[in-house]
Amino acid sequence: MEKGTLYLVATPIGNLEDMTYRAVRILGEVDLIAAEDTRHTRKLLTHFDIHTPLTSYHEHNKFEKGPELIQELLNGKNIACVSDAGLPGICDPGAHLAELCIEEGIAVSPLPGANAGLSALICSGLDTTEFTFIGFLPKTGKKAQELLERIKSYTGTLIFYEAPHHLKGTLTQLVKVLGENRQAVTARELTKKFEEFNRCTLGEQLAYYTENEPRGEFVIIVSGASEEDINESQAEEITDPVALVAKLENEGLGHKEAMREAAKKLGMSRRDVYQAILEGQEE
Repeated sequence: MEKGTLYLVATPIGNLEDMTYRAVRILGEVDLIAAEDTRHTRKLLTHFDIHTPLTSYHEHNKFEKGPELIQELLNGKNIACVSDAGLPGICDPGAHLAELCIEEGIAVSPLPGANAGLSALICSGLDTTEFTFIGFLPKTGKKAQELLERIKSYTGTLIFYEAPHHLKGTLTQLVKVLGENRQAVTARELTKKFEEFNRCTLGEQLAYYTENEPRGEFVIIVSGASEEDINESQAEEITDPVALVAKLENEGLGHKEAMREAAKKLGMSRRDVYQAILEGQEE
């Protein structure tokens, strides 16, 4: 039996007119649509008079539902995967389904369309020749800081996603690690009636949204590190294990965790870090 095809179909990020003719046709022709939120997608299908059966496929059921969808594809059915908005596979489980298909030799075909990150980038006024998509920061403060520390010397433009209720917290983290003087653009309600771009420094962004309650889903575009930023970052790097452990403890880590983190950052064993601390105490 001939295998089916998985179609990764872009859906509007706001304005329904951003739906492509091909996307409407394919959604009407496939045997099944795997949707991140069936209630949300049903409204889209109703608007375009599409009556294809829907099934739920999201972050919390992907490991159970993914193999079921693969079996349907192996049986010859064609399936479209959609997220709530934009390209499936970007910050949603569509990427996992594509991986499963590729492992089974099932064709995966893209239906291009709207994407919030790139839409914000091209209107940001910041460099578009080199950029890095970060998406949502990790939920825990420690992991978020580790990620930002890793990318703070990137020279390309950075693209982040954030929900309104987490925006101020994320801007606070960006200011803390990247610095308040980085140029940044916040874009909200893209392609909708109240589309808005706010262009200023990270520090000014934080001040603005501290006074003005964030509304709508946000894309945050941040300029890459300048030569001055990189030089300052290198000057701040601590190579002495004793000093690094002390710094990490001041940032809130416990003693053992600080030693473990220092060993990782310096490429040393925890035993060597511990020995350096003992020697420092003896002096």
